[in-house]
Amino acid sequence: MKKILIIGGSGFLGSHIADFLSKKNYQVTIFDKKKSNWLKDNQKMITSNMENLKKLENAIKNSDIVYHLAAMSDIGECMEKPLSSAKINIIFTIKVLEFCKKYKIERLVFASTIYVHSSQGGFYRISKDAAENYVEEYYKRFSLNYTILRFGTIYGPRSKLNNNLTKIIHLALNKKILEYSGGTSKAVRKFINVKDAAKLSCEILNKKYKNKHVLITGKKNIKITYIMKLLSKLLKIKSKPQYNKATKYGHYDISPYSKIKTPEIKINPKNLTDIKAGLIELINENEPMVTSSLKNIRGN
Repeated sequence: MKKILIIGGSGFLGSHIADFLSKKNYQVTIFDKKKSNWLKDNQKMITSNMENLKKLENAIKNSDIVYHLAAMSDIGECMEKPLSSAKINIIFTIKVLEFCKKYKIERLVFASTIYVHSSQGGFYRISKDAAENYVEEYYKRFSLNYTILRFGTIYGPRSKLNNNLTKIIHLALNKKILEYSGGTSKAVRKFINVKDAAKLSCEILNKKYKNKHVLITGKKNIKITYIMKLLSKLLKIKSKPQYNKATKYGHYDISPYSKIKTPEIKINPKNLTDIKAGLIELINENEPMVTSSLKNIRGN
């Protein structure tokens, strides 16, 4: 029986992934800063934060496969705390990679985001993009197998209020208003239920997904205006839906596929230092005594 560690397994997506893996008879251990509210009898729980490197190392040491889901994932929070987003999303990922390399873990499954394709997403996107690069480089340098999961817009049970659909429904139930804070009325998303996302996150353990990037999102583009009309009928709310006219925290509106390479300006100085002269200068700096061979070079 394979032993699987889920770092961040107490959360929204992680708890559902843990459920599916347990149903598939994997030996599941959850590593998170708080005990899972949905912990099963056949699941082990390690309550600790990522800063306790000894506990983290021991947890990884006793595993065959590691899911790394722990992250600062709220775009707004990352925007306000760029240093923390780098520490949690990049530095801690590198620590996980180091332990996985040390103990020859069969595969690291890393949770990323569709925002890596976007010009939006702020420091969240930047930190996830950087973490992906580290995961890929560890494979190239140390043969640490991976699967990178790029998630789209997930919704469903166990989500917190920073999940846009949960937030909309919460406001609708409590204040009888429909308000979307993730963008304008033009916003479009490929929503995917968390249970579907979790199931797919388990299916990627198939060998064909090893060292691959996997997109996990819905099939259809769904306009946020359609969601609002549907909720208006379901919850019998007559007031007109409200939308943010500006994406304050960098949420994309229509499509995340908007990342464009930053253009470069090439500068061509007229009098570049000749490579031969540059090498001679470097040799002189490192070897005060001019050797006969150096004299010969000058003479050529």
